[in-house]
Amino acid sequence: MNIANRLTVFRIFLIPLFVCLLSIPLDWGQLNLLGSSISNHFFLAGLIFAIASFTDYLDGYLARKLNLVTSFGIFADPMADKLLVIAAMILLVEHQYIPAWMVIIIVSRELLVTGLRVLLAQSNGKVMAAAWPGKIKTFSQMFAILFYLWNNLGFAWLPFSLANVLMWIALFFTIYSGVEYFYQARHLFTDFK
Repeated sequence: MNIANRLTVFRIFLIPLFVCLLSIPLDWGQLNLLGSSISNHFFLAGLIFAIASFTDYLDGYLARKLNLVTSFGIFADPMADKLLVIAAMILLVEHQYIPAWMVIIIVSRELLVTGLRVLLAQSNGKVMAAAWPGKIKTFSQMFAILFYLWNNLGFAWLPFSLANVLMWIALFFTIYSGVEYFYQARHLFTDFK
């Protein structure tokens, strides 16, 4: 297993640790940093999430730079992203940071696009790589989650929640990229006639 794939697997193994930090009710006190008050277990969960998110960038960079692109990586990398983001969003709904309907739309899109990727792989033997709207979606989702976890760290002075703005951007690109994937794969649906 190459280094890029190991980073993807490492990201998957960080997910249960992240979930435990947000699920187990702990009172480890508060951290006051850059104008934001953050509970210590949310700060640690955010740190784990940030590390996991960084491995998403790093594994892709290494795979391309060192010519380590594999079928496993093309499939497992976006799955690891989805697992991480969906777990975080469900927990943010539980903690009442984001509305459930947003997460339902995002999870539905992820499941539909994953199913579409499987259909495409079966029909032509190729795994559909992420396009730029999908990458913006993932980037904005990850930053929104981090800003929710860290209570808009460094931006608490704004008259609005930066996390909310990022989540709306993520929702837009979630829908846009989902429509784009289905448009690109429209030939699959004409073949079913």
